[in-house]
Amino acid sequence: MINVTVEDWKIAPRRKKDGLRQELIHRYTPLIKLVAGRIIRRLPPQIELNDLINSGVLGLMDAIEKFDPGRDIKFETYAEFRIRGAILDELRSQDWVPRSIRQRLHELDRAYGELEGNLGRPATDEEVAGKLGVSLDNLYDLLNKANGVSLISLEDLGYVSSNGQKRNLLEYFREPHRDSVVELLELQQVRKVIATAVRQLPKNEQFVVSMYYYDELTMKEIGLVLGITESRVSQIHNKAMLRLRGKIRRSMEE
Repeated sequence: MINVTVEDWKIAPRRKKDGLRQELIHRYTPLIKLVAGRIIRRLPPQIELNDLINSGVLGLMDAIEKFDPGRDIKFETYAEFRIRGAILDELRSQDWVPRSIRQRLHELDRAYGELEGNLGRPATDEEVAGKLGVSLDNLYDLLNKANGVSLISLEDLGYVSSNGQKRNLLEYFREPHRDSVVELLELQQVRKVIATAVRQLPKNEQFVVSMYYYDELTMKEIGLVLGITESRVSQIHNKAMLRLRGKIRRSMEE
């Protein structure tokens, strides 16, 4: 068992750091595989797990370099966000979503945002299909194609912080900015916005979001719990992500 810690690496002489870094990478390889495994379940089959793991290693190394043991956060928590971020950055750079599909998904995104902004409630499938001028079957097919894209698009939803920098939402949680009272207050506000947006989702979408992100069930397992197909769970999840994106964007603009 490897007992070396990031704290050990931070205080080690330069000549010993390379060896300790390799031991840390070996120690946290299971965490990299766990994060990569969760992400790949929502990606097309042409994406290789090993490619995600390799990107995750870079995220772990970045976490080792930048982690501050003096701050009130566990390294495992910090590393998980860095690993996830590195994997998502690599997926963005690959641009594996066809342009035609991405364009249709942008239209779907706008349809949810406009409808729910006007209606003041979650839009139904029929209303969204009518807005897009497509059949329900075509809407569900488009929602199925949103797998993976919704994973990235929510993290790409940006806003401008008090210091004028553009940040995406989950990046704000990756680094603890405990030295700034202003940024701590902003963090509390961001969390409040996200919590409110989730509570405003339809009940079935709340259940799926809760079971997927908090209970860490797979979509197949969620389908068994709810008595629906895995494909239907995926559709519900993607609708939830589209709604959340619109709600959070409107809240940040306000």
